[in-house]
Amino acid sequence: MYILLALVAAVAIGVAVHFLLPRRGVRGVALAPSIGAAASAVVYGICTWSGLGEGNALTWLVTLIVSTLLAWVGTDALSRVRAARDAAEAERLGLA
Repeated sequence: MYILLALVAAVAIGVAVHFLLPRRGVRGVALAPSIGAAASAVVYGICTWSGLGEGNALTWLVTLIVSTLLAWVGTDALSRVRAARDAAEAERLGLA
């Protein structure tokens, strides 16, 4: 049941990541929270399956840090790719 708290925290962090990163116009508002939630679920599962308890602070620390980093890096990378492809397509169509 504690995994839900980790997921809610990761989604909230993902919302913050969305608003902190540039190029908001080329991505949806749900991208960063989705990446954060998915990463949080995987990392939390790995931590609990590896023997760390649900109440262990290390589980929470690793889960939140890794999900924040993956949300940040993933959102930034996807935004850069989308912006570059949009610019290339605009140039190809003669709109730039």
